[in-house]
Amino acid sequence: MAKNHRIVFSEQHSIPASSDYSGNRKATSPLLRFFFLSFFAVTFIILCSSTILYPFFYFPVTEAESQILNRASSSLCSFISNNSICCDRSAFRTDICFLHGDVRTHSLSNTIFLQSVVLRQETIRPYTRKWEKTIMAIVSELRLRAISGPTLSCDVVHPFPAVVFSTGGYTGNVFHEFNDGIIPLYLTARHHNRDVVLLILDHHNWWVSRYAEILSRISRFPPINFSNDSRTHCFPSATVGLHIHDDLTIDPTQTPLNNSIIGFRQFLDDAYAPRLRWLKVAEKPNLVLVLRHGSRTVENEGDLVAMATEMGFRVGILRPEKTTELASIYRIMNGSDVMIGVHGAAMTHFLFMRPGAVFVQIIPLGTEWAAETYYGAPARRMGLRYVAYKVRVEESSLWREYGREHPVVREPGKINARGWEETKRVYLDRQNVSLDLGRFRRTLEGVRRYLDGGRLRRPEEAEGRRK
Repeated sequence: MAKNHRIVFSEQHSIPASSDYSGNRKATSPLLRFFFLSFFAVTFIILCSSTILYPFFYFPVTEAESQILNRASSSLCSFISNNSICCDRSAFRTDICFLHGDVRTHSLSNTIFLQSVVLRQETIRPYTRKWEKTIMAIVSELRLRAISGPTLSCDVVHPFPAVVFSTGGYTGNVFHEFNDGIIPLYLTARHHNRDVVLLILDHHNWWVSRYAEILSRISRFPPINFSNDSRTHCFPSATVGLHIHDDLTIDPTQTPLNNSIIGFRQFLDDAYAPRLRWLKVAEKPNLVLVLRHGSRTVENEGDLVAMATEMGFRVGILRPEKTTELASIYRIMNGSDVMIGVHGAAMTHFLFMRPGAVFVQIIPLGTEWAAETYYGAPARRMGLRYVAYKVRVEESSLWREYGREHPVVREPGKINARGWEETKRVYLDRQNVSLDLGRFRRTLEGVRRYLDGGRLRRPEEAEGRRK
């Protein structure tokens, strides 16, 4: 990493002699000279008291950079002076702190220091689900300390800012990995144009490996395992915590570069471009069934595959595992015209589909709100053709287990009102579906009409039609 560091010294400018408007030199009175000397002496003393210990890599934020940083910051920290810490804890989902000035890390004490004349200390758990106290308790806590005395000497000097975040919490679930981590990281760091260093708490080697292509598009430097790196890393600024807007959603008005979820989708394409160049367009529309293990399985999946094949789809089956290479999943989904799956975390892979493709979500009993909130609404915002297939009572395994008149079947709202744990136990962990193929065929016929109408924006097909 050291070879990427560059030391930049401030330019030295000579002070010209006083002159009149004609360019002729003017004599300066002793009193005026005394005034200027006094002014510079006082200024020098003030600067020394606050910056004499600063490393020579420190760069004040320029006006242009400040505008971008201010928009990237939250409203409470929109204007951050140098040598200061500002924390915004007003959002429901996340806390985020900003440090500008001489920033130095100390992993042994889980502390980030800032040289400043204004003493201050903050603590933060840099994960985007702060309202969930149980899960936040297992996320590492950082101390942010603004101090005026001597600090640690720099082992590694970075001329670029740091973004500090945790990959703890619900990491291991693909929905949370994107919703709580990857998209917030994109929102927080993308405007740095890869000139940013990522510091990770609760570091997992498998996570860094799984998202290597994405991380390389955010930062040109390898991520740093904060807790396992005892060196003192020095930065000109740091953002601790990540921005988040809503579930799998980006609000362009809140981003420094007017980014949107469509822009994030293009960002993913850029990250996986080397794996996508050789894709071929099939004569038949590609339909991918994303199937689960255990709960929420499609009990008659074989009949579903046969029916879809008979209707003219080229059918593929994807059963994502934690060990499945993400680039492989991206390649499959990017080449698909239709994705079908039962509500669950794997539906997050709609992010990998091209705008204009069709996403059919099979919605078991008791999961309507979650299906719409976490996947339906975000999919429409990304430009997908979204179809919600709500199972009827007879298509749910709960009907066979409880009977038609049981509250679990008749009144899912009352069961859900008991809390998330009850929803998970009844409707997520114990329910499978057996599709009414006649009814589902009508759904697929509508999908086929949509595709045959040419509404799927496929560049290769559009080029062929122009010829």
